[in-house]
Amino acid sequence: MAVTIDYYLSLNSPWTYLGSALFAEIAARHGAVVNVKPAKFGPIFEQTGGLPLPKRSPQRKAYRLMELKRWRDVRNMPIHIEPKHFPSDDAAAVRLVIAAKLKGQDAHKLSLELARAVWEREENMADANVMAAAAKRAGIDAAELRAGGPSDAELDVLYDGYTQEALTAGVFGAPSYVLPSGEIFWGQDRLDLLERELKKRTA
Repeated sequence: MAVTIDYYLSLNSPWTYLGSALFAEIAARHGAVVNVKPAKFGPIFEQTGGLPLPKRSPQRKAYRLMELKRWRDVRNMPIHIEPKHFPSDDAAAVRLVIAAKLKGQDAHKLSLELARAVWEREENMADANVMAAAAKRAGIDAAELRAGGPSDAELDVLYDGYTQEALTAGVFGAPSYVLPSGEIFWGQDRLDLLERELKKRTA
């Protein structure tokens, strides 16, 4: 029986982006189902002791940039560590991802391409043309996806719901990968450990 992994992500997170493609490969290798759940990490930080980037100490901000450079090289991904449009207003992009999920389209790939717009292409994720182009790269027609689908308000309710589910699951940072057992793997640098666990389950 396929393992379902709850994938709590932030489209603005460089760490979500750095791990997204590899996570998709790992899930495919082990026949796992990825349950994409965008969450609001501002409220999550408030309830779990985290700090948004602007409120972190200079030392932590500097170390974050060093780590981004290191992982950019490890993952061999040409990201800008300080992109022009970070953070982008991701509200409309998140709605698009949730709409794709509801219609059985590849919400994971769409989330990757939306994040690529910010971190690799230095585009504004809030721009409708940028979202449409990202969706096209993921094989999705953004206009068709939203036409006749759930309203913004309905999608926002789901977004809030995923945020609450994240808190209930014990999630405190993005990306987080949660197994049915409740075991959490936080951060794209834990993907090797996630795959190790999946190997045990499929052996």
